[in-house]
Amino acid sequence: MDSQRSLLVIALAFVSLLLWQAWQTDHAPKPVTPVTEQSTTSSAGSADLQLSSSGTSAQPEAPVATQQVITVSTDVLKVQIDTRGGDIVDLTLPAFTLTKGSDQPYQLMRKLNGFEYVAQSGLLADGPDDKRNSGRPVYSVAQNSYQLAEGEQQVVVPLTFSHNGLEIEKRYTFTAGKYDVRVEYLLKNTTAGTKLVQPYQHLVQTIDNGEGSNMMMPIYRGAAFSTSEKRYEKYDFEDMQDTNLAKSTKGGWVAMLEHYFVAAWVPEKTADNQLYSLVSGGNGVVGVRGPELTIAAGESLTITSTFYAGPKNQDNLAAIANGLDLTVDYGFLWFISQSLFWLLTKIQLVVGNWGVAIIMITLIVKGLMYPLTKVQYESMAKMRNLKPKIDELQARYKDDRSKMGPAMMELYRKEKVNPMGGCLPMLVQMPIFLALYWVFVESVELRQAPFMLWIQDLSTQDPYYVLPVLFGISMFVMQKLTPMTVTDPMQQKIMLWMPVVFSVFFLWFPSGLVLYWLVSNLISLAQMLYIYRGMEKKGLYTKA
Repeated sequence: MDSQRSLLVIALAFVSLLLWQAWQTDHAPKPVTPVTEQSTTSSAGSADLQLSSSGTSAQPEAPVATQQVITVSTDVLKVQIDTRGGDIVDLTLPAFTLTKGSDQPYQLMRKLNGFEYVAQSGLLADGPDDKRNSGRPVYSVAQNSYQLAEGEQQVVVPLTFSHNGLEIEKRYTFTAGKYDVRVEYLLKNTTAGTKLVQPYQHLVQTIDNGEGSNMMMPIYRGAAFSTSEKRYEKYDFEDMQDTNLAKSTKGGWVAMLEHYFVAAWVPEKTADNQLYSLVSGGNGVVGVRGPELTIAAGESLTITSTFYAGPKNQDNLAAIANGLDLTVDYGFLWFISQSLFWLLTKIQLVVGNWGVAIIMITLIVKGLMYPLTKVQYESMAKMRNLKPKIDELQARYKDDRSKMGPAMMELYRKEKVNPMGGCLPMLVQMPIFLALYWVFVESVELRQAPFMLWIQDLSTQDPYYVLPVLFGISMFVMQKLTPMTVTDPMQQKIMLWMPVVFSVFFLWFPSGLVLYWLVSNLISLAQMLYIYRGMEKKGLYTKA
């Protein structure tokens, strides 16, 4: 088997997979949205829930507070909280700009121009949110803005409400330098009877945001969840439209994902929770509902959850919840990607530049793969040396293919040549390429990371297409130096145009990935020349 043809077939199959994923995202038929009786739309425009019915519900007291939106600012978060429901309705990340060179911070959550992305939480049953038509509570708040002062580690935002003898404080605790927020319900039953409460947290996002994936960047936007049985599973908006999510689990979490960033609710890890989704008014909702809890007369209860909204930093996410780091979606080769990313970050700490780190990790990967590369090129050279004998057998048995096969195998055995010797090492190396592809696409650390000269963002395409052109040239040179056994004129023409085809594909790839593949080609050229010269000295290889 010709190894270079195998490489091109494998690479072309990979590119075809990306094209198919992008086409599916943009053009696949959408399922009909089912009508659900579990959802409705509140006056704020966000999905609200109703407990099917347990315990005695009471109408909430008439709200005395005035609805307003308060602002909370820390060094890494700027959040707006609507006192109606105590929902997070706007969230900005000051440390991340919208685009390279922009002064506009990245706005992760918002309610603007018909698009909605908010984080809601509340209480069901004997809490203030027990009736679908009763509206959500309006909390009282002491001030309309909170600022994490210099030198402080935390800022606490208390929201209070009283409902039929149940005193409620919804407390947000923000910590300096952290994107995870502790959300607590501090409840006190001041009546002579018992109270039932059931907490819920969910994320609401408009399904159609008017954006699509790039042909070469099929980025996932949608929900994901985790249960005690499965650490990570996607549940996109089409899944929501088709079937409502309904999972029982101890602990777990739910999240909304987009490129580089994630928002997630993590309930109490020891609680028996229900994960759910629904579709309402063009919005997809994914959430978690906790168990019913009883508060005896005169007793107090605290319910705690964690809300995260920020970059997909794997170490931080792993510390918050089991499997939350898998929202950095490296695909089915995640275990390879995570190892490569760990190595990449260690190198970057030493060299101080992500582009240089990519070059260094390429040198390491190619060095470790050298034994396989050597086997590959030696096999290719031996196959080329056998070409005259192969041509002779093909001419001899051109009318009897049943005899040609055994004769070819006997020739390979006699000459001690494995026809798959050049292909198998390549198959082993392809997962490395795929894993590194997803590292460069998904890792937020590479977002807007500069290299040098004109490459100022390794996560986007080369603005002047220099790297893709250099890649095409390197591929062409490798083609000329590679022993070829192809004699069919059509196949020769296809092989000749392959560097051009792949250069065009690489125009839209992240420049960090193209840099890796270019450096990999250059190293392969050096290894190829070294191996062939060694074989020439031993008389095992003759130049064409």
